[in-house]
Order: sequence, then C-alpha cells, then structure tokens
Amino acid sequence: METIFLQSAGNQGIMTLVFWGLIILVFWLFMIRPQAKRQREQRQFIDSLEKGQEVVTGSGLIGRINKIEGEIVTLDLGNKHFVRVLRSAISKEMTDALHNAEEKKD
Repeated sequence: METIFLQSAGNQGIMTLVFWGLIILVFWLFMIRPQAKRQREQRQFIDSLEKGQEVVTGSGLIGRINKIEGEIVTLDLGNKHFVRVLRSAISKEMTDALHNAEEKKD
C-alpha cells in the first residue's frame, strides 16, 4: 500500500514541474519574445535614420531630418522651425503609422 502512495506523489511532483514549465514557455512566447523583437526593430530603425527622412517623435512631433550629429537629430518642423531631439525619441511605430495613413489617403 505504501508503494502506491509514494508513486502517486512522485507523479504529482512531475506534473507540477511540467505545469510551471508550460507557464514559463507561454509567458516567453507571448510576452518576452515579441517585446525583444520590437526593441530590435526600433534599434535598427534608429540606426538607419538618414537626412531628409520624415519621422515622428514619441511625443508626436512630425518633422523631416535636417541634420544628424551623433545621438542628436535636428528636425525641420516646417517654415524653418528646427527642433533638436535625441535619436531615441524618434518612434518607429508612430513613423510607420504616419506613412501608412498617408498611403491610405492617396
């Protein structure tokens, strides 16, 4: 009788371990992996910025890149109004949304 009780307790421990392993796998698949992908795409976008490109900052300013000096980007907001922002302030998602909205207008 004792051996049956010990065997069922061992199976319960394995099932608990499998359950927690599945929870961690699902968490990684749906939370960590997509966030890392977005961060990698944002970094590639920031590294590929060029003069003349129209971009949107995280705060919503829309401008054309006038000058890039290291980590500082000078944006022309129109009518010769210039703003200096950090490269990291330029948002890939908002820039893509702007360009997609412009394409749908046409």
